[in-house]
Amino acid sequence: MTKIKAVIFDMDGVLIDAKDWHYEALNRALSLFGYEISRYEHLVTYDGLPTSRKLEMLSLERGLPRALHRFLNELKQVYTMEIVHAKCKPTFLHEFALSRLKADGYKLAVASNAVRNSVVTMMDKANLTNYLEIMLSNQDVGKSKPDPEIYTTAIARLGMTPRECLVIEDNENGIAAARAAGAHLMVVQTTHDVSYQRIMENIQRCEGEIA
Repeated sequence: MTKIKAVIFDMDGVLIDAKDWHYEALNRALSLFGYEISRYEHLVTYDGLPTSRKLEMLSLERGLPRALHRFLNELKQVYTMEIVHAKCKPTFLHEFALSRLKADGYKLAVASNAVRNSVVTMMDKANLTNYLEIMLSNQDVGKSKPDPEIYTTAIARLGMTPRECLVIEDNENGIAAARAAGAHLMVVQTTHDVSYQRIMENIQRCEGEIA
């Protein structure tokens, strides 16, 4: 019988309630040039995509000059870090969940469409870094979610097979990536759904399916 041996977390919307932070930071940068993403567009179309992909979509759909991409991307990261340093703090729910999972012998990882600096900084400020075997960002792979590369890379680096891994995701791009990687999947609506009890219930469900 195959057992679940590793849990791989998405970051934004799973371990860190940062969706609005990215939305606010990008719009702040875009507003300098008269552009804006509505909240509806953010939730329905752009959620979970890397900034570079969002900017490319804006160029195709609204004529955002591609010459601005690099500047806007860098400025968005600056604004994001300002918000992260002001708002990102440890939460008992997630510290408890990851500490218990690690104590139980599970290998833990984060695989995020965010840039490396955001991943490292948020995990550090949330006091979760010490529980993680690896942290992957969109800069560690050639293709971001919904492509499965970030999950297949995480699974390989953990020394696992896809069926030994449970991925926790919250948006369609990440869900598609996890499924394409062949891993088991736990879908959450908010960061409050990511508790030790719920993760263990999903692990037991997956092991029942494997058996």
